[in-house]
Amino acid sequence: MSGTAQSDRMTAAGSISRRITNDALHPVLRSLLARPHPVVMGVLNITPDSFSDGGQFITPERALARASRMIAEGADLIDIGGESTRPYGSRPVSRDEEMDRLTPVMAAAVAMSVPVSIDSMKSSVVAWALGQGATIANDVWGLQRDPDMARVIAAHNAPVIVMHNRDEADASIDIMQDIAAFFERSLEIAAKAGVPAGNIVLDPGIGFGKTQEQSILTLARLGELQTFGLPILVGASRKRFISTVVPSEPEERLGGSIAAHLIAVKAGARIIRTHDVAETVQALRVAQAIEAKV
Repeated sequence: MSGTAQSDRMTAAGSISRRITNDALHPVLRSLLARPHPVVMGVLNITPDSFSDGGQFITPERALARASRMIAEGADLIDIGGESTRPYGSRPVSRDEEMDRLTPVMAAAVAMSVPVSIDSMKSSVVAWALGQGATIANDVWGLQRDPDMARVIAAHNAPVIVMHNRDEADASIDIMQDIAAFFERSLEIAAKAGVPAGNIVLDPGIGFGKTQEQSILTLARLGELQTFGLPILVGASRKRFISTVVPSEPEERLGGSIAAHLIAVKAGARIIRTHDVAETVQALRVAQAIEAKV
């Protein structure tokens, strides 16, 4: 990489913000990130069409059993969604349909022993879930799709996961510059709405609005996002890019998911979003124990 290219990349990300101090973090994030191991977020899709586990947990009984099991396996928080946000081929659903899926589950999930995040693109759904006791908003459009999202999050003083996304992948762009520019816009929106920087987690959106090669490149260059000074979440679990390296179906991508997440943590990711909690917890903690002896 040329010195100029490196400088351009660092400028794109580094002109935004200084590093957030621990004291400035939202109390929920501060508590999670104070743990002596990477934070593991368990995925709970209450949907019929999610790319990996669609339909498996659509009933309230199965959804709550899944949440309980992930907590027993070591999940530090649970991410609940009632609309598939898979990167390809998802079907938009109405607010009413999304709420019908979430309503029988949310209160009981919140009553469990870990924080709950609401994975939704709709500010009205996020507002309802935060009112039910969810503590984190997870927006796969990074505050840039629903114009009321930032205001709702600010009104609840909630932490928010800001994910990079694009309507279509473009193989011709420098994906890291695109991610940095997207985060600049998201952070500006957040600041104008009154969302403190200490409430924000950045997610580069592995598999979203990217070619498979760009997803791999994003993981390889993840460390560049450290210049934002904000916690980073990575969700590479069962993503399609893995099958471009070793042909595999979603349920066959555990090894690739773990490899990607270990590399992400080494590059600075603080939160890992996964479908496979027990295996991910074991891999992360064994890697951490080995590295502690170096």
